[in-house]
Amino acid sequence: MTEDRFERELELLGVSLSENQKIQFETYYKLLVEWNKKMNLTGITDKEQVYLKHFYDSATLVKVIDLREEKTLCDIGTGAGFPGLVLKILFPELEVTLVDALNKRILFLEHVIEVLKLKNIKTIHERAEEYAKEHREEFDVVTSRAVAALPMLLEYSVPLVKIGKYFIPMKADIAQEIKASERSIKIMSVKLKCQETFSLPIENSTRTILKFQKEKSSHVKYPRKFSEIKRNPL
Repeated sequence: MTEDRFERELELLGVSLSENQKIQFETYYKLLVEWNKKMNLTGITDKEQVYLKHFYDSATLVKVIDLREEKTLCDIGTGAGFPGLVLKILFPELEVTLVDALNKRILFLEHVIEVLKLKNIKTIHERAEEYAKEHREEFDVVTSRAVAALPMLLEYSVPLVKIGKYFIPMKADIAQEIKASERSIKIMSVKLKCQETFSLPIENSTRTILKFQKEKSSHVKYPRKFSEIKRNPL
């Protein structure tokens, strides 16, 4: 996806880029490639692929929610900042928290945040299950992209969500995971409000975004460390 195509596709999502935001994405890309030479941040480094599979893909979260109406967002297992850092660039007023268990990723994210001069965004170097224990019901939106199976994501992410607000995982093919998540959905007291399945432009690979609304508080004992779960790549 070229930068021009990226801009046009965002327009179709109802998001317009300023000149400064265009520069921020270009700088983000350059830093990603530069840092990826010394640490494994992503297997995708071709510019058009990064704009498609990381930048645009992250932005598609707006298909299910208007982030202009939300104040706080937490990205669990953010990796190199997808989708949380992308969404911060697109929605500067959003207060964003990026959580990841690997310090090298946190160092990268902090450098990008500093270079891009982003405000009201913080990084957390901590296991997701530990962070969730101490920060229950703090966020309007909690999201996670290509991290783990849905049942586990629900148990680690939903405690962070305010009552009445949203957990929005970003997935590829979700059919089997939805069925396997029925028990977790009940335990975590959430309701599936919508499921958006679509194809990425150009390559037509399947993406699914789920929007769960938290109906009441729930308390679970974490069965294993979230950081030990193998990342489920898109």
